[in-house]
Amino acid sequence: MEKMLLNATRRILKPLVRILYRKGVAFGEFSQLARQVYVEVTEEMLAAAGERPTTSRIAIATGLTRKDVAQLRQMPDAGLPTASYNRGARVMTGWLHDDQFHDGEGKPAALSVQGETGSFAALVSRYSGDMPYRAMLQEMERLGAVQLTADGKVELMGGGYVPHGSEDEKFSILGTDVAALITTIEHNLITTDRSQLRFQRKVSYDNLPEEALPLLQAMVNKDGLDLLIKFNSWLATQDRDSNPQAAGTGRMRAGVGIYYFAEPVIEPPEQAGKPT
Repeated sequence: MEKMLLNATRRILKPLVRILYRKGVAFGEFSQLARQVYVEVTEEMLAAAGERPTTSRIAIATGLTRKDVAQLRQMPDAGLPTASYNRGARVMTGWLHDDQFHDGEGKPAALSVQGETGSFAALVSRYSGDMPYRAMLQEMERLGAVQLTADGKVELMGGGYVPHGSEDEKFSILGTDVAALITTIEHNLITTDRSQLRFQRKVSYDNLPEEALPLLQAMVNKDGLDLLIKFNSWLATQDRDSNPQAAGTGRMRAGVGIYYFAEPVIEPPEQAGKPT
């Protein structure tokens, strides 16, 4: 089982290390970060189990020295990503599904910047809590999500909130979305009650012609977005930022992610060149 886990970890690390390599992050920086995370997670797990997370106890559990653990515990936590991505995503999906911000064909309309109803200001007020609409407009313009038309209206540039101009925002998505997927897999690994398993599915085939991929991607773009808009419509009624009247206790983050992937299949040397 340990070998399978290590093989899975290696596959997870390869695309991540490719990103780190392209951005010039050396192994020493990655190693230091991994050590810090090991200490943070061990401390959390010990506390959750009712044990006192002392430096000595963490050192024993991680294999690090007491000196290393003491130093790593003093390092500041990176914290959660800024909320700009989540707020922008809510504004985008609200624009896509809310009839009040659609044109006569049921598509996202070009909106006046200001106005009590049907404007960009009204859209931001409904789906982004207390964030000023001008700040949201500047942020979405910077990311290439909207543009101002010649007559001064705000026009949506795409069918999803995917930052185009900011690597920081893209790295924020990397940190939140990949972590959410792995957390779901972790939950399903340790859960013994089948009724508590989280939905985790995918479909894939490994002998597709390249010519099939554009159509598949177009189907995912349309049908996947339609499904996400459906989920977003319901979530907006339950989220206190979008609906201050939503009742209930606690504060939870929950959602659904859909992604498209494609990569060449590398055949083993003994299979290469054989007819399929």
